[in-house]
Amino acid sequence: MSVKRPLAIVTGASSGIGKATATQLVADGFHVAAVDRDAEGLKALIAEASDSITPWQLDLSHLAEIEGFFHGLIKDLGPPAALVNAAGVGLVATVLDADLAAWQRVIDVNLTAPMLISRAVIPSMIEQGGGVIVNVASVAAFRGVRSRAAYCAAKSGLVGLTRSMTADFASKGIRVNAVCPGTVETGYTKSVLDVSEDPAATRAFMTQRQLIGRMGTPDEIAAAIAFLISPQASFFYGSSIIIDGGRSTM
Repeated sequence: MSVKRPLAIVTGASSGIGKATATQLVADGFHVAAVDRDAEGLKALIAEASDSITPWQLDLSHLAEIEGFFHGLIKDLGPPAALVNAAGVGLVATVLDADLAAWQRVIDVNLTAPMLISRAVIPSMIEQGGGVIVNVASVAAFRGVRSRAAYCAAKSGLVGLTRSMTADFASKGIRVNAVCPGTVETGYTKSVLDVSEDPAATRAFMTQRQLIGRMGTPDEIAAAIAFLISPQASFFYGSSIIIDGGRSTM
């Protein structure tokens, strides 16, 4: 198909930060290739902006499928101006009680998948003279969080990947940056509360650890991502932007 708007690829686009980012980028003039494993969520998303969003269903834990999938996407839609790696999964467990398969899934989706997607996308960006990649990491990349060993490890790795790709491809016109949200009201937050022994107490704790006394919203993170993609962020290379309501100052 022919896409007249500049193309942005957003993973995890059916909910949370990914959905808010897809919606924001459409408003900013992009055509969005919305990638997610949730077919129903993608249907709901394109119902809001069907002319500017193309849905692509993929489970990013299926690592062997990723590069071929994104090569096909680029063949159909053309080279992207921007890539947002927003898909992510979590695991409530310490290293003592983490199931190895569950641990590996967190590493695969949060770290290995962004690497494979970037590897599929970067050559086309170089051919067109440049592009922007934004990785959605977490403040957990910099702060230990109890019972989140796999998540902290994966997000720390994603920050390192962001810096390394910048060192490798900045000279090719590729800007790679990361956003590092604090606690944001998303489906992942709900999944943590669902397994809590005392959801009300857990929600209060998650809320109060932000200095401003509330969780962030997906739209607030999407606004930062949109800025990093915009020409106004032309001097941002390899940065990890913490957006956490003041949590990391304590």
